[in-house]
Amino acid sequence: MQKIYFTVVGKIKESFYREAVAEYVKRLSRFAKVEVKELPEGTNPEAEADEILRACKGYVIALAVEGEKLSSEKLAEKLQKITDQGKDITFVIGSSCGLSERVKRVADCRLSFSDMTFPHQLMRVILAEQVYRAFMINAGSTYHK
Repeated sequence: MQKIYFTVVGKIKESFYREAVAEYVKRLSRFAKVEVKELPEGTNPEAEADEILRACKGYVIALAVEGEKLSSEKLAEKLQKITDQGKDITFVIGSSCGLSERVKRVADCRLSFSDMTFPHQLMRVILAEQVYRAFMINAGSTYHK
């Protein structure tokens, strides 16, 4: 079974965000083995880079404001291609300090959800939901309308 890793810097403090992420991880588990790796925050993005890079496996998608913007359907297509290649997927969300340029260079893809800035904790919920949505689109479900 394919593995999906959410490699994130920092911990979620609010229970409602933790519960939302847990719900989407649970839903995703019918399609893949899912693991959330929370890494400790460093003093700057470069201080966090080594830990992030050690945690990355398979095809690496780094969330970055300057990254590619995809519709839900295009994200589903991209994830399907990666799945068809038999690769695991790691999604990376940096800390509030940002994401190291070194991590961005190593990533197979830089993905942006918006030009806006979102709280990192909320971004985890958004990312988990969109990955779940992509798998549901690929499964032909009516979840995506």
